[in-house]
Amino acid sequence: MTLRRDAQRNREALLAAAREVFAASGLDAPLDVIARRAEVGNATLYRHFPDRAALVEAVFHDLLAESRRLGEEARTSTDAWTGLTGYLEGIFAGLAANRAANDLMTTGIQGVASLDALNVHNRETIDILVSRAQEQGIVRDDVVAEDLLFLLAALGRVVPASASVVPDSWRRYLALLLDGLRTQAARPLPAPPLAPDQLGRVLHDLGPHKARSSR
Repeated sequence: MTLRRDAQRNREALLAAAREVFAASGLDAPLDVIARRAEVGNATLYRHFPDRAALVEAVFHDLLAESRRLGEEARTSTDAWTGLTGYLEGIFAGLAANRAANDLMTTGIQGVASLDALNVHNRETIDILVSRAQEQGIVRDDVVAEDLLFLLAALGRVVPASASVVPDSWRRYLALLLDGLRTQAARPLPAPPLAPDQLGRVLHDLGPHKARSSR
C-alpha cells in the first residue's frame, strides 16, 4: 500500500531520527526521544511502527541484508581461512561503526524476524567455514561453531568502547582470537564446548537487553 505523501515524510523522518538516536544511545533509547527528534507525536510513531522490534527491523534492514551478503560471499571462498577472516572483519567493521548495530548483533532484541534469520544464517556460515578450515588443516579439530560464536560475542561487546579510544584496535584482538584457532596453537582444552542451547542462554543473558521492552 502506498503511503500518503505526508505519511511517507513522517515515516522517513522517524527512520532518520531512529538511526541517529540508536547510533548515539543504543537500542534501549526511549522511543519518545525518537518521536521528538522526528518532530512527530508518539501516536504517529506507533502508527508506523507498533513496537520497538518493528522500528529496529526497518532501521537495520540494509545492515542485516549486507551481513547476510558477507556470509554468502564467504561461503564461496575456496580458502576457508580467507573466507572466515574476511567475513568476520566485515562484520566487526560494522559493529565498530555503530553502537546500535553492535547491540543488535551481539545481544539482539526479540521479535526482529530478519535478525532471527540472520542469526541462523550466521551460525551456519561459521559452521561451514570452520568445518572446511579443519578439513584443510588450518583450524584445530576440537573447535566447534559455538566456541567461535561465544568468543566473537564477548569481543563484540567491547568493540564500541575500544573504538572510541583507539579506532580499529579491535583488529588486533580479532587477529589474536583467530590465531588461537589455528592448528599450530592447539593444546588440550580444559572443558567441553557449550551446546547450542547453552550458548543461546548465555547470549540472551548478555548485556542490558534482558529487561528491554518492545515498546
